[in-house]
Order: sequence, then C-alpha cells, then structure tokens
Amino acid sequence: MRLRTFAEYGLTGEPGTDAFWSAAGTPVSAPADDGGWTTLFLWRGSPAVIGFESWSEPVPLRRWGDTDCWYAEVRMPARLRVTYRFLVGDTAYADPFNPVGAGGDRSIAATPDAPAQPHWPDVGAGADAVLPLPRTRIRWNSERLGGRRTVRVHPVGGGGPVVLLLDGDDWLYLHPAMTAFDSAVAAGDMPAVTLVFLPTRDRAAEFGCRPELWEAVRDELLPLVAESGVPSDRDRLVVAGQSLGGLSAVYAALEFPELVSRVACQSGSFWWTPEAMGWADPLGGPVGGAVAARLREGVDLSGLRVAFDVGEHEARMLPHCEVTEGLVERAGAVVRVSRSACGHDRAGWRGALLRDVAWALGAPPGAP
Repeated sequence: MRLRTFAEYGLTGEPGTDAFWSAAGTPVSAPADDGGWTTLFLWRGSPAVIGFESWSEPVPLRRWGDTDCWYAEVRMPARLRVTYRFLVGDTAYADPFNPVGAGGDRSIAATPDAPAQPHWPDVGAGADAVLPLPRTRIRWNSERLGGRRTVRVHPVGGGGPVVLLLDGDDWLYLHPAMTAFDSAVAAGDMPAVTLVFLPTRDRAAEFGCRPELWEAVRDELLPLVAESGVPSDRDRLVVAGQSLGGLSAVYAALEFPELVSRVACQSGSFWWTPEAMGWADPLGGPVGGAVAARLREGVDLSGLRVAFDVGEHEARMLPHCEVTEGLVERAGAVVRVSRSACGHDRAGWRGALLRDVAWALGAPPGAP
C-alpha cells in the first residue's frame, strides 16, 4: 500500500500545527491502487490503537515525526460501514474529528461507495452525544425471566403495529432508532408503529432457542404495553433482531407463530446449537445450526413474512444465513433477502432495520 501525503487526502497545513488540527476532518478515503479504498485516521496526543468492530484486527497508529499527530492508513474493501474507537491504554474514545458517533466512545466510518442510510441522523461523538429517549417507561418485573428491567415505549406517528426491538438499549443509547423511525414515518416510508425497546440481561441465555423469553413477552410484557396507554396493535407484531437477537426472532416465528408472524432479521446467528457457545470456534459446527435442523423436520411457515439481511463482509456467517434463508422460504414463508455494506456491526444493520420493518408490515408504494 502506497503511503500518501496528507495533502492527497485533502488536508492542509503542516501536521501537528494548530492550523492543521483546526482544519482536520477524518476519516477520509482515497481510491486504492488495486480497488477498494485507503482510509486515513488521525489522533492527536498520545500513542493509540484503532479498534474496529468485528471487521479487522486492531490497527496501531504511527507518529508523524516528533509532532502530536498520530495517523493510520487503513486498507478497506469496497462498500464498508464500520464502528471503531481509539484505544489509549485501557480507555476507549470516539474520534474527535468525526461527526458521526455511536455512543460516547464509538464512531462510524464509511467508504464513499457505501449506500446512504436515510433517516439516521449524525449524533456527534464523545460524552456530549445524548440521544432522546421515549417518555413512556414500563417497569417489568418478569417472573419467567427473573429480575427487573425497564422497557421504553414510543408511538411513532400516533402509534400502530408493535415493533419489538431486541437489544433495545443499543437502539436507545448507541443508535438513535427513535429519531430514525420518526423520520421514516413522517416521510411516508413506513406506516405508523409503536416501538418497544426490549433490553436484555444475558444475551446468550435469553436469545438461545429456548421458549422462556417468548412466553414472557406474550404473557407478561405485551399486556403491560397494552396497559401503558400508548396506542399499539399487538396483532401485527414485528420482531427485529440482530446476531443472537436475529436467531431468537426466527426461533419465535417457528415456535410461537400465533405471536410472531413478521420478522426483520439482521446477521442472525444461525450457527447456534446448544453446544456451540462453549466451542473454541462456535461457527464451525453444522451449517444452519439448530434452526436449520428444526426446519428440516418440517414446519408450515405460510403465515410468516421475514426479511433477512447479513453483512457482505461476514464471510463465515454467510453459509449459515444462506441455508436458513432457503429453508424458511421452502417452508412457505414470504422472504426477502439482502446484503448490507458492513461486517457484523450495528452501524450497517441500522440501514436494513427501517427498510425491513417497513417491508415486513407491507412496504408503501415505491419503497425498495
């Protein structure tokens, strides 16, 4: 990879000077000689490492001479959106030169050819990035799951079908799902909905193929939503989940069809079997895992509408997802399959989330 000058990335001034830092805006990408992109990252001050989420090994930064300028040129493939942070010792920081944040200590980089993500606002980076929260809070003391948790509820456009967002705290505190759904409904890109942000206490336990979570949702949580005073239509429930949450959403459609008939699944962990979590290589087991085995037993999914999405750069996830997608469709479900410009990363999944929830509800005319 050829080392470029900072000027080739559009940066001006002598590195390390006040003029340079006042004009710095990164990450910035330039076409790579053999395709893809070379992306420049900057950090000011002490030695640091860039930690990428589920895409690359950590990348150490190099110092420019004896200045306070540290930098890395990172080779990226075409069509990539990725979450990253700067690691200084044991502390993580968002990128102060990047206006696109994801929580207080994360930022998002995207190559120039990565598709746009309509309705998702730039929320800034660092400790000052505070996302709006729904006004309605439900204190859920679950007998089946044990313990208490706070579930937030937000009617979008006056409320409508319930959209149950698994890993709800991530969509509250890292990515502004409430704002994004508000924007999408206002633009006419999806019908009015009622968002229910479901936090999890133990993802591995709750999102495995076990009935307890969905019995608790059916018998405990949804009645509380109905009593909250927020308009909601529980008869058209959409479950949206990612990774283990995507696995759980499809499992619920298989085993609780009277409850779940619409699913938006991003990067579902279809490698999962009861034993896999204890293996050194969980993805190395039977392709499609427990869900594929259940589907091969024979099940009627003619009442199911499910959108599958997985990152283009998730090479080891793709076989597990592909076999599951095919089996679900052969079981009679209406299926949509897409691939996002990301790895195993919520920064990419959020682009599919709005589109696939809208499709699961019956996409409006002209929607993709």
